[in-house]
Amino acid sequence: MKATNRITSHMLFRIITAILVAIGMTYTAFTGQWVWAIFLLLALIGCIIWIIKLHTHQVKKVIFLLDALENNDNAIRFPEQAGNQDNRTINQLLNRVAQILQEARAETVRQEKYYELILSFINTGILVLNNKGTVIQKNNELLRLLGLAVFTHVRQLNKVDSLLMERLENAQSGDKFHVQFSNERGNINLSVRVSDITIRDEHLRIFALNDINSELDEKELDSWIRLIRVLTHEIMNSVTPITSLSDTLLSITENADGEIRRGLQTISSTGKGLLSFVDSYRKFTRIPTPEPTLFYVKPFVERMVELTKHQNPCDHITFHINITPNDLILYADESLISQVVINLLKNAVQAIGQQTDSYISISAYCNEAEEIFIEISNNGPQIPTDVAEEIFVPFFTTKSDGNGIGLSLSRQIMRQSGGSITLKPVHQSPETTFILQFM
Repeated sequence: MKATNRITSHMLFRIITAILVAIGMTYTAFTGQWVWAIFLLLALIGCIIWIIKLHTHQVKKVIFLLDALENNDNAIRFPEQAGNQDNRTINQLLNRVAQILQEARAETVRQEKYYELILSFINTGILVLNNKGTVIQKNNELLRLLGLAVFTHVRQLNKVDSLLMERLENAQSGDKFHVQFSNERGNINLSVRVSDITIRDEHLRIFALNDINSELDEKELDSWIRLIRVLTHEIMNSVTPITSLSDTLLSITENADGEIRRGLQTISSTGKGLLSFVDSYRKFTRIPTPEPTLFYVKPFVERMVELTKHQNPCDHITFHINITPNDLILYADESLISQVVINLLKNAVQAIGQQTDSYISISAYCNEAEEIFIEISNNGPQIPTDVAEEIFVPFFTTKSDGNGIGLSLSRQIMRQSGGSITLKPVHQSPETTFILQFM
């Protein structure tokens, strides 16, 4: 404040001096003292030039400072020891202004990084577009949902899905809609909300994209679990007394007619078979809580392959294992995940049948987000599209001796383990490939 007052006082002194010289020049001119009038006129011109020169010099400094800050030149600094007192004081003030603006810019950059970091951790895809379709902002979740590594313009979505591109390109603030498409992760079902904002006279649209597949799957799975619990409870309560009663009658009617005994034996064996059948579905609703531990993926997969070979005749099938990196570690419940992998390998063996030149490949890898994927593929007959849409539904099976519980149980285990299981779309691979994703 003192420095500002001092500069203001000096400037006022120069202006007052110029005014007094102008008054003296006017007076001498009116009194006919032309020599003094001319002298004072020259003095007035000198004062004006003096003021203008000083003003121009300081304005140039301010312009130079602003240009430096605009070009991100943080090294700008004016000498505070050279020149007269006014010049040093102005340089000090300009340096203070530069420091304040640089700190404000640095704080803005820190805030931007902070918000970018927050955006990178949320489970909602965020996309900001200007009116030309240029991508102004995006987060990692959006790139994951769209299956893109680079995304700079909305037109790039034409490679993902033309309908998705059209909906986003024409969306207006306040719009809410759903869109579905397929990529390497399978069928993606997105919920999209649109808002807008104007920043620095530029109109921007903000899109929030959520994958609702997991929500739909979870609701569907919970419905199946509730239904199975009701059915197993009712069936067990109804069949158990019948089975027990038939066994009792068999024990007290040893000398009864042979046809009666055969009927009772049929009732007993059928009831026990039904109870065993229902008990297998009960397992679907009573999966133990996962107890995750760290374990190496490669020896785990090798054990699963050896177990599959031991349990199923598959000497004609070649197994390929590719784990990258070789010491890849997974944090999950090894016992539960082994049930999933064994079931997928068993299904692959059954799908191949006696086909020659057949193989099953198991690969595991980690992406940039540190998510671990295990892919199990086979070159047997592919699953038809209409069947592929139903394979994770409880009770659904295409096998004459199947119970339709294996893949639905696998999906339940993966869901409780914080992961997912998907079937790669037929058009994306000549093989049948199941993908286990651990987040």
